[in-house]
Amino acid sequence: MTEMAHGTVLVQSGEAILPRWWRTVDRITLTCILALFLIGLLLGFAASPPLAERNGEAPFYYVNRQAFFGGLALIVMVLASMLRPAQVRRFGVLGFFGAFAALALLPVFGTDFGQGATRWYSLGFASVQPAEFLKPVFVIFTAWMIAANQDVAGPPGKAVSLLVMAVAVGFLVVQPDYGQAALILFAWAVMYFVAGAPIAVLMLVAALVILGGVFAYSNSDHVARRIDGFLSAEVDPNTQLAYAANAIREGGVFGTGLGEGSVKWTLPDAHTDFIIAVAAEEYGLVLVLVIIALFATVAMRAFLRLMKERDPFTRLAGTGLAALFALQSIINMGVAVRLMPAKGMTLPFVSYGGSSLIATGLAVGMLLALTRSRPQGEIGDILLNRHR
Repeated sequence: MTEMAHGTVLVQSGEAILPRWWRTVDRITLTCILALFLIGLLLGFAASPPLAERNGEAPFYYVNRQAFFGGLALIVMVLASMLRPAQVRRFGVLGFFGAFAALALLPVFGTDFGQGATRWYSLGFASVQPAEFLKPVFVIFTAWMIAANQDVAGPPGKAVSLLVMAVAVGFLVVQPDYGQAALILFAWAVMYFVAGAPIAVLMLVAALVILGGVFAYSNSDHVARRIDGFLSAEVDPNTQLAYAANAIREGGVFGTGLGEGSVKWTLPDAHTDFIIAVAAEEYGLVLVLVIIALFATVAMRAFLRLMKERDPFTRLAGTGLAALFALQSIINMGVAVRLMPAKGMTLPFVSYGGSSLIATGLAVGMLLALTRSRPQGEIGDILLNRHR
């Protein structure tokens, strides 16, 4: 037998890679990602000129760079989505060791670009932020460890994953980069929970996180300022949160119109962390709801497909990647409307940023690879006479 139907998708053993990829990949998710990228470019045309003027660049300098890095991200996404789950696992594990080493060496070779946090490697023509690339490959490594823990005579994968998570979070806190540390911790907790973790362990980790937060608040002026600003009944009108809140109010339902917004002239991070404020001011609630719907569609379609998955590694890795993608989106938009303290986090595929765009492309590409339609279970493997 040379073919087998799985759902509505026909998988042929001798089929070329591109037709097979197109048949099996989630095309709705691909469309949503492309729409987010195009929306990001559209918003870049509004947010780029003020920043370019301040930095002495051409008006659409940052739009051109976003198009370039976004194009690379889409290429990375498509190439990664063509991998088999076993290839995703091998690539992710090797990538994890590389990204982890790069993160550990930041205090020696990294730079802060005057931001007060050593998060980047300067390449002269561009910069690289290791934490962005660590997130997706950390998910793959953790899923591999937890899945291996379920094998007879397998390694103590859950304990290893806990230790690796703690070390990675520690390196990120030292930078300091509490936003990325929170994402790493959340992704680990989701996968650990899905794998059937004891509630006592998760409660212990939650208690340690709370204690860590109290310690950071007591010993870091930077953290204390952000928490106090979030909890304050009144917002300082000269802060980015106040500018973003005013922009969202001014936008109303339909926005002030293309190019008519003013927040991009006052917000230093209008093109990155607060890009949703630009969207809300110029295009109103309508575009914001469209953006939310696109993110929700990507996450929900991934979770629904993963519910049918029988392979433990694929299910855990896919769940972690989808949760990571969704939470980063929630945090970015939540900060803009003051539902969360400021974190300094980009909106996936919408915000400007080289490392974040390419790393997100890699993460979504691996998620697409893990959620592609394929024969499930032992019967499919026997009939096709091959393994994933």
